[in-house]
Amino acid sequence: MEAKVIWHEGMRFVGIGPSGHGVLLDAAPDVGGDNTGPRPTELLLFALGGCTGMDIISILKKMRTPPRKFEVVISAERAPAHPKAVRKVHITYRAEGVPEENLEKAARLSQERYCSVAHSLSAELSSSVEALP
Repeated sequence: MEAKVIWHEGMRFVGIGPSGHGVLLDAAPDVGGDNTGPRPTELLLFALGGCTGMDIISILKKMRTPPRKFEVVISAERAPAHPKAVRKVHITYRAEGVPEENLEKAARLSQERYCSVAHSLSAELSSSVEALP
């Protein structure tokens, strides 16, 4: 697998992966950016949420309990000093119309077996589920 990140100007980059799709990245104005895109660490959290979210949707469909609504909320704690690495991550899964036991099982399977992004991080991971009526 190969991806590249191409600098455009200021602190603006475009990342392009094997799929050929591009993602804009930028920084805040106080560090030379124009605030035209998400920060790299935000993309890390997006990648984690997308990876585990796709797993869970797939698993819930196989269980024949697809959600009416679904979202993944990722909270991260960063170190205060540079490199300001992500030290802890908490994932909350919110699904509407899914039995809580199915959501818990799908979350566990994603984290323990399927989510390649989660398995690529060295941060301490925790999670919770919210089954909404």
